[in-house]
Amino acid sequence: MVVKKEKTNFKRHDKDTGSPEFQISLLSDEIAVLQGHLEAHKKDFDAKRSILKKVAKRRSLLRYLKNTNLDIYVTVSKKFGIK
Repeated sequence: MVVKKEKTNFKRHDKDTGSPEFQISLLSDEIAVLQGHLEAHKKDFDAKRSILKKVAKRRSLLRYLKNTNLDIYVTVSKKFGIK
């Protein structure tokens, strides 16, 4: 799967699950899945709420990454097309 390759690119080590760049990649994948779901099920308000929560979490992680390590922030934002 292509998605798993992208996730492993952002891992700092084999058992990495907590780094901001890895969490951003996971959230981006989950957001993409939920967007596909919402296209088919427009009135699923629980999915809409969860996508908004995930976007807010990703935004806060991106802000943290921008303040701590600008090089990784630029790499992650370009990879996922996030401003």
